[in-house]
Amino acid sequence: MSSSQSHFDSQDFLNSALATLQTEQQALSVLASHIDARFVKACNLILACTGRVVITGMGKSGHIGRKIAATLASTGTPSFFMHPGEAGHGDLGMLVPGDVLVAISNSGKSDEIMMLMPLVKRNAIPLITISRDDLGPMPQLAEVALILGESKEACPLGLAPTSSTTATLALGDALAVALLEARGFTADDFARSHPAGALGKRLLLHVSDIMHKGRELPKIMPHTSLHEALLEMTSKRLGMAAVVDEKNHVLGVFTDGDLRRTFEKMNSIEANMSIEQIMTKTPLTITADVRAVEALELMNHKKINQFLVVNDAEELIGIITMHDIISAGVN
Repeated sequence: MSSSQSHFDSQDFLNSALATLQTEQQALSVLASHIDARFVKACNLILACTGRVVITGMGKSGHIGRKIAATLASTGTPSFFMHPGEAGHGDLGMLVPGDVLVAISNSGKSDEIMMLMPLVKRNAIPLITISRDDLGPMPQLAEVALILGESKEACPLGLAPTSSTTATLALGDALAVALLEARGFTADDFARSHPAGALGKRLLLHVSDIMHKGRELPKIMPHTSLHEALLEMTSKRLGMAAVVDEKNHVLGVFTDGDLRRTFEKMNSIEANMSIEQIMTKTPLTITADVRAVEALELMNHKKINQFLVVNDAEELIGIITMHDIISAGVN
């Protein structure tokens, strides 16, 4: 082994990588030629399922099965993985009437899975198999036998599951996406199963979830003096204050930037000058139902750091800043 390693140069590594990808690409082409009415039947069988889609498989097929189950579960099809070895020692109780079983075996004759078949059939559990061909005992028992097709493994020894597992994973993705589209699964649906991740936060968090409101809001009237406005801004620590009328309608905004620009334009500033003389009129506003990520994108586009949040009557109900959105994990 050491001798052959010493003769393996950089180009050999590149050639090996490209050969592997080309072989697996060919396996996907073979798989595509077998996507037919059986795929449609499998999709309809799963759509009609009143329980869960249970995936099983041994060895590398099992690892791929776990990924397929996870993808299905996160895209609107309740699913989990059941290890066939553990199933024979009690975990088969996880499989109940109303479920659909998807059994993965490249050869179509996994001993561990075949041992489960009598009980699967006795409980009238619909069986979908994924295998190289439909000649093995497993696909012969299946309501739907999905076929990967004949293709060589990328492993030069022809032993390690490589091309076959790639094709199986791709077939699982094809099922998940087809079912997702058939169910009308939306981005909001996807986010509900990913609330803790960055993606979930991008899709689930709205302005209303993280905006400042109530007593946190720095609010002033147009006749408020500059001195009083600065005290309000300082106490609320948002670097700005919304200017509203007696009915809480937004009239303008006064920010740290407005203060700097005022110093630049005027030779002298009096502390008792009214804020309406120097405020920014018709400020940019946003509604509370907008997604936080969209608010962030608008801030970047408009080159601002905050939005006043208003309701349909243009009344101030909140303030959201860029810092609030980023701190919430949305970026």
